[in-house]
Amino acid sequence: MPALTPDTIRTATETLADLTDYLREDPDPAKALALVEPLLDEYTGVPVQMADTLRALARTLQDHPAVPRTTETDLLIAELRTAAWEQSDQHVLHYVLDGLCHHFESTPFDVPGCGRCR
Repeated sequence: MPALTPDTIRTATETLADLTDYLREDPDPAKALALVEPLLDEYTGVPVQMADTLRALARTLQDHPAVPRTTETDLLIAELRTAAWEQSDQHVLHYVLDGLCHHFESTPFDVPGCGRCR
């Protein structure tokens, strides 16, 4: 795995911003669904990945000897864990996507790659 840097993470967030801009341009619904589908995958989508990232960060901070052991630090780490649970709860968005795909099943789309919609 290549080394992660703030720039590689920033590139990922810029890609999401590009997707948002694209969706604001009123694209074909099938293409829009196909592009969003990987983001809402119930196992590897953004909500699940963000929750895992927040938990891993909390664990890193809690276990690292250089992090001060204070009540405030403990509360902030607990907030990270709470945020992780809240992100995990968003994994159900894949059901919304499934519903939308089923709604559009009767409409023929010429966009490959939208697995849930096909």
